[in-house]
Amino acid sequence: MIPVKGYAVQSARSPLAPFHFERRDPGPHDVQFDILYCGVCHSDIHQARDEWHGSIFPMVPGHEIVGRVTKTGNKVKRFSPGALAAVGCMVDSCRTCENCKEGLEQYCLNGNVLTYNSYERMSRIPTYGGYSKLIVVDEDFVLRISDRFSLEAVAPLLCAGITTYSPLRHWKVGKGDKIGILGLGGLGHMAVKIAASFGAEVTILSRSQKKEADAKRLGAHNFILTTNSDRIKTMKGYFNFILDTVSAEHDYNMYLRLLKTNGVHICVGAPPNPSEIAAFNLIEGRKSLAGSLIGGIRETQEMLDHCSEHNIVSDVEVINISYINKAYERMLKGDVRYRFVIDMASLK
Repeated sequence: MIPVKGYAVQSARSPLAPFHFERRDPGPHDVQFDILYCGVCHSDIHQARDEWHGSIFPMVPGHEIVGRVTKTGNKVKRFSPGALAAVGCMVDSCRTCENCKEGLEQYCLNGNVLTYNSYERMSRIPTYGGYSKLIVVDEDFVLRISDRFSLEAVAPLLCAGITTYSPLRHWKVGKGDKIGILGLGGLGHMAVKIAASFGAEVTILSRSQKKEADAKRLGAHNFILTTNSDRIKTMKGYFNFILDTVSAEHDYNMYLRLLKTNGVHICVGAPPNPSEIAAFNLIEGRKSLAGSLIGGIRETQEMLDHCSEHNIVSDVEVINISYINKAYERMLKGDVRYRFVIDMASLK
């Protein structure tokens, strides 16, 4: 076993603090790499505070991981020591079910293994994430990344990037489509960049007027202040799609009214409490309320390659790991433009 330093929460009420644990030695198919940067996702907060219930403690969060390979098993073919590597939200799946065979490991019918807050399939040892010095992952769940960009700006693509890319690809959003991006945060700012790269007309729907200039800078064509009820009324039936990145409670019914006939409201944000949906807001216009998780490994690699080709990275604020609890507080206030990324060199 390999001794590893990291940061963990011991309970839903405790702060993140230094934590020592062990990772397995690399097996024949494993890649071991030093973690250079790890993005900070809002879902890290949800799970660290057990807001989605079922959290496993102690917990080392982090699933937007980039680094450099230090060791590989003797059957690894795609990576060698010194290569750049990345890991997103998953580190394993059953690989045999219908979904896994279709490259949809995120929807594994037998349950995928998450990068943290999960259990390894065979050993049943808890998984620990990227707020740590190194990681060991099966080659099939390790991704290739370009060295064209600063690695800290690439890290959030492993969750924020694929979470928005996957539904845009699935629903074939592109030229001629009008899409509203609800919320301009870590997910929303990636959705703007990716949807614009697909050729769609992009409108940011936000409750903060202060974000209008950023929305336009990121590639949005329009900006709508959602607290302006008169302006919202004029948008009725305007959008083919709404990509909803908001993880706080909000009124889905208001946004369903903004969809065209056959329009789709796609949820990628996950509020902790249930919401009421009026059936007539779906029935009148044959509208759909849908959801999307991340993407499979093949699609995640496709996303990374697309972002490299189109010069798409995340807007980040790099922090030392000792700042992580303050970063959580700022995230809850919406005070980040647009993703915190931990420089793991700061973990002494």
